[in-house]
Amino acid sequence: MSETAISVKDISKSYGSFRAVDQVSFDVYKGEIFAMLGPNGAGKSTCLRMMLDILKPDSGTISILGGKLDESRKDRIGYLPEERGLYRNVPVLEVMTYLGTLKGMTGKAAKQRAISLLERLELGDVTKKKVSELSKGMQQKVQFAVTILHEPELIIVDEPFSGLDPINTLVIKELLLEFRQKGGAVVMSTHQMFQVEEMANRLFMINRGHAALYGNVNDVRAQYALPAVVVEGSGDWNALSGVDRVEVRSDGEGTTARPGAMLYLKDGVSSHELLTEIATRPGFEIIRFEQAIPSLNDIFIRVVDGDSAA
Repeated sequence: MSETAISVKDISKSYGSFRAVDQVSFDVYKGEIFAMLGPNGAGKSTCLRMMLDILKPDSGTISILGGKLDESRKDRIGYLPEERGLYRNVPVLEVMTYLGTLKGMTGKAAKQRAISLLERLELGDVTKKKVSELSKGMQQKVQFAVTILHEPELIIVDEPFSGLDPINTLVIKELLLEFRQKGGAVVMSTHQMFQVEEMANRLFMINRGHAALYGNVNDVRAQYALPAVVVEGSGDWNALSGVDRVEVRSDGEGTTARPGAMLYLKDGVSSHELLTEIATRPGFEIIRFEQAIPSLNDIFIRVVDGDSAA
């Protein structure tokens, strides 16, 4: 088991009579990307603010990098807020250097590190420009550079890909993966479920103040596997004794990301039994055969809609 970066135990927070977060617990480990998910108003932002000591929980405990979040531990954290906050009328390099010194860096070290990151982000020519003169995407990249400027052990990033085109999204993604590979812990709050599927090791989803999903991303998806398999190939799928019904997917949409057929299994029939039947009957050719596992986006909608109906 990796070393724990964040340990949240039974935290709750109320605003008057409204319980925003109700006895929530989870852990974040070093060397992982941990996704924080939830619909608007679910309590996700309240959790993040309690983790950052912006808000105090009414009950429960939060341990950050081995203890209470004091000033020394704050210098070991990088935070990218959803509401960006750079000094707009100051040159980029001056802003970054100043913010680096606030995290305990010397001015020289902060300046050198800032220049290196700006070059990595293809912003080497904006050092003397004011933040207000940059495009939204450029400002986002500068803000991210500030987040990792002091080489923290833990970063908390809120919608890190907001306002970025696909090329710049890839650059930020590479930096996040490098940070994880070096043993850093990443807490990533996002509504982009495909980014979670691609990058995150584990996830926590909060809905209506309560924990809704928690665990390894692949394990969570597997829990919602459909009683069906996706196949590509040829043959009369309806003729198989273990198949209840067939849905042909010619456009690759829905649960399967590629064209194929969705074979819904009869009660009591396993995917292994169906594969055995296909293998022993003539007239069938299989290119792909896999369990029908819904996307995280589909699961998100299902969980939220299910709680709303409860």
